[in-house]
Amino acid sequence: MSDTKLSPEQILSRVKDLPPLPEVVNELIRFMNDDGSSGDHLAEKLARDPSLSAKALRLANSSFYGLSRQILSIPEALKVLGRRTVGLMVLAAAAKDALQVRNDIGFSTKTFWRHALGTALSGQALARCLHMNPDVGFTVGLLHDIGQIALACIVPDRYAQVIAYQREHDCLMIVAERTVLGTDHAVLGGRLAEHWLFAPAVVEAITHHHTPSIHHGPGMVGLAHLADAIAHGLGLSGDEHEAVPPTPPDIWAALSPDNDSCMKLFADVEAQFDDVCAALHI
Repeated sequence: MSDTKLSPEQILSRVKDLPPLPEVVNELIRFMNDDGSSGDHLAEKLARDPSLSAKALRLANSSFYGLSRQILSIPEALKVLGRRTVGLMVLAAAAKDALQVRNDIGFSTKTFWRHALGTALSGQALARCLHMNPDVGFTVGLLHDIGQIALACIVPDRYAQVIAYQREHDCLMIVAERTVLGTDHAVLGGRLAEHWLFAPAVVEAITHHHTPSIHHGPGMVGLAHLADAIAHGLGLSGDEHEAVPPTPPDIWAALSPDNDSCMKLFADVEAQFDDVCAALHI
């Protein structure tokens, strides 16, 4: 069926046709959050996928970590960097590889992933400030807009219309999506996160990151929203059409750090950003 004839529900149902994350990545996510699992077991899982193993070593030896010696093996990377750090960076590499968009629809994958990584770093830093889980903060930041690239894969011709509408009307992308498609990237992104077997808290944060006051207020939903706004505010994507989504006052009051902490958070994110983009070839 032509993508121009798909109804909103048919678009959402196409999530099941998108490629899954490699099984080893799902296992890595489970293991890096299990304090009882061993680094040896995690290295064993990662070694099953030579491509991801190579990416993990390249990331470990990138300037992002600034190590004084070369890391030569996955067990060594896990020992020096920690399993959660390795797992999060492998997740970023795998998500980037999983979804490939046609070149002719006006969707910039580089811009998309730069914003995703900026939001991941913002979510991680914000979670630390708020004494929340920084690994989950990174994950929901990385994946908060994953529905955009998924829609560009599922209905590329219709998504070209979304992009044109957004630019013509100078509106948020989610408004253009709802107008042209009858659904939006937050809803589809939540379904994709479910398809990829992420935890319910991650699914919820992705699904509702544009409506944090309506759905559960503070917590990971609010954190995803605020991290998105911070990344847009810092202009990390390089998109000339970038716009900062409005943050509800109650979410800002509940989650924003004090002024000094905010300034440090911004500086930390900007200091890390170029290195992590280079490490992931973005």
